[in-house]
Amino acid sequence: MNPQRALELAHRTLDIEAAALRDLKARLGDSFAGCVMRILRCRGRVVVMGMGKSGHVGRKIVATLASTGTPAMFVHPAEASHGDLGMVTSHDVVLAISHSGESEELNVILPVLKRLMVPLLAITGHEGSTLALHADEVLSCAVEQEACPLNLAPTASTTAQMALGDALAVALLDARGFKPEDFARSHPGGSLGRKLLIHVRDLMRQGSALPLVQTSTGFSDLLRTMSAKGLGFAAVVDDQGHALGIFTDGDLRRLIESGHQGRDLLTLCAGDVMQPKPRLVPDSALAVEAADLMEAHRITSVLVVDAAGCIVGAVNTNDLLKAKVI
Repeated sequence: MNPQRALELAHRTLDIEAAALRDLKARLGDSFAGCVMRILRCRGRVVVMGMGKSGHVGRKIVATLASTGTPAMFVHPAEASHGDLGMVTSHDVVLAISHSGESEELNVILPVLKRLMVPLLAITGHEGSTLALHADEVLSCAVEQEACPLNLAPTASTTAQMALGDALAVALLDARGFKPEDFARSHPGGSLGRKLLIHVRDLMRQGSALPLVQTSTGFSDLLRTMSAKGLGFAAVVDDQGHALGIFTDGDLRRLIESGHQGRDLLTLCAGDVMQPKPRLVPDSALAVEAADLMEAHRITSVLVVDAAGCIVGAVNTNDLLKAKVI
């Protein structure tokens, strides 16, 4: 294979498929809106069917629909003829994909779908085909030519099918008012899910793990508390648990470097050395908000407070890293 020839074929493939999508956009019309409305009215699921390469495209469309708020499943047309058609109910909508529109496995079950009164949507490259004639709405995926140099292997046509599926999913999610939080619920294992579903209260250190001292706590006890809890700071609180200040490892280093104003460290108490007005985050906040706060102020820990303003926890960057929030 000549490397230059390979590059030329790649460019040609992309040009052909890009042209197919431009043509697809130009002829998209009322039938697309009809498909969207029928799916929105559906009380069941979108059942996608397709053979061969169209089946592979169909599985991807199912995944996209399901993850964006439209319940969907794939049923193999050949298996449908041998019992799997029982998965389809009168509450569903069938989206059948076939470039030729003459897939034998699909055409066999079309009369049964009609008897079930199931709305049939078709994505096909031939609007006069058997599939198109049976369908309630038809989306054309016709292309002038395949990207395959032999004009045989489904390439541009499957790209058009995939694009139509994406277009349906986008229109549907917009119509449903689908939000990032909804997307995160169907992707709890992904990075977006972690960012939009994990709250500070899910990660925070709490109870005996918190390094809490009072203003009268001696310097030695202050350091012992910091070391024992291992968070690199101690929070100074009043009797009700409200945050008065914070003392960190960095504050200790700066105190030593400054000569602590000629005073013996052992004579100091937490109230003498604390930094007032520490950064706080509510326990109802998303963990990613705590991460943003820490990044904005170049700190590695943040105190967590409840609705009454009392300290109930603490979160540091290690906690966020372990939860894969950052």
